[in-house]
Amino acid sequence: MSATGKTYQIRTFGCQMNVHDSERLAGQLEAAGYWPAGEGGTPDLVVFNTCAVRENADNKLYGTLGHLRPVKEANPGMQIAVGGCLAQKDRGDIVKRAPWVDVVFGTHNLGSLPALLERARHNAEAEVEILESLETFPSTLPARRDSAYSGWVSISVGCNNTCTFCIVPSLRGKERDRRPGEILAEIEALVAEGVLEVTLLGQNVNSYGVEFGDRLAFGKLLRACGSVDGLERVRFTSPHPAAFTDDVIEAMAQTPNMCHQLHMPLQSGSDRVLKEMRRSYRSSRYLSILDKVRQVMPDAAITTDIIVGFPGETEEDFQATLDVVRRARFASAFTFQYSKRPGTPAAEMDGQVPKDVVRERYQRLVDLQNEIAWQENKKIVGRKVELLVATGEGRKDAETHRMSGRARDGRLVHFAPAGPAVEGSVRPGDVVETMISYAAPHHLVADGDLLSHRRTRAGDNVEAGRRPKTDGVSLGLPSFGAPAPAPANGCAS
Repeated sequence: MSATGKTYQIRTFGCQMNVHDSERLAGQLEAAGYWPAGEGGTPDLVVFNTCAVRENADNKLYGTLGHLRPVKEANPGMQIAVGGCLAQKDRGDIVKRAPWVDVVFGTHNLGSLPALLERARHNAEAEVEILESLETFPSTLPARRDSAYSGWVSISVGCNNTCTFCIVPSLRGKERDRRPGEILAEIEALVAEGVLEVTLLGQNVNSYGVEFGDRLAFGKLLRACGSVDGLERVRFTSPHPAAFTDDVIEAMAQTPNMCHQLHMPLQSGSDRVLKEMRRSYRSSRYLSILDKVRQVMPDAAITTDIIVGFPGETEEDFQATLDVVRRARFASAFTFQYSKRPGTPAAEMDGQVPKDVVRERYQRLVDLQNEIAWQENKKIVGRKVELLVATGEGRKDAETHRMSGRARDGRLVHFAPAGPAVEGSVRPGDVVETMISYAAPHHLVADGDLLSHRRTRAGDNVEAGRRPKTDGVSLGLPSFGAPAPAPANGCAS
């Protein structure tokens, strides 16, 4: 029975890696004849791309599956598939707890989904397929991109670290690196579709090259991105402080399309806690990286991740974190209250910090970081910024008659899309320049007339409702330099 004519919906949980995996899943489904479900109605297929990082991730999944059970009973032809990290962890337990699920697939076999759906339909029983290691790099799969102007490009998967709070290595495996030529070919294909900005993705993105023995590979890759004509902005996430080298800082500063934005996870400012976390750096090393970045890129916006309440954390340890935050002066921070991740060493450690203590410390950290972010944002008032106009970034844009965009340093700016410089109308995907008039802790405002407005192919695509589709890129040999011209269909071999 052909899948042609069926509709699908993908629900994504977790990080950017999962968001990009969902783009790959969508690309496969559309290649198999599915199309996105519209608003209202019941899709023929619902896919859950899950995350296992949070303590209550399984409760959220099984609760949602429970709500879908009567929907499926009323629509017997409907299929439900569960993939991602939680599927890799729970495996066959998912169909035991939710027997109305049709397919379970893991992090290593995204490409199996269409075949598993067909098999489950034909055999009228659940199909569970969990591979222990990656057989096909996700880049070989087609992708339906979420954005017409900004694209994710995975440069590696997996992780070789053993942080005690993290379950990712056991679910996504050891690090596997793509070859530079494949990465550049995918970027070229995206640019050919009108994309202006790419974000390079990796669990530890700056350890790229470990698989083929080139310690400086990441810096070389950043420089090579500068040779892609039409690529205006390059970002990456997330690097690991222990693997961060001076050549990466130099590449960021010397490559014109590199954005001066750095997301550098701290996790804790206490050296004792960092040791317990198995984070192979200390606070002095961390701060020295930030100092070097700011020496060559004074305008760099640095963001971070911080965990509050790791097992055994004392008030002295927490004060050490606050001290690093004061010295680092982050533009923003993703702050988390520690929660047990089943299957991680930290979940079994002594000294679990009481929830009320964690909450109180967390609030102190948030208050401090908000004040610092506000102070740093106020420094930008009166400056000219270039914005890539975004979709859906400003929740109040409709009532304030503003639009929103991201500055080159990643800051969110709400702006007035008006003035003599505007050509026609401003669209997501266009590029504008404006002057910052107001600062808040988490955003900036520019209420004056635009200084310039450049209409782009990305804006044309947004206006026409088109989103890029890229075919998979196959494996090749390590090399650096400008990518070969992409074929007319946007794929390369």
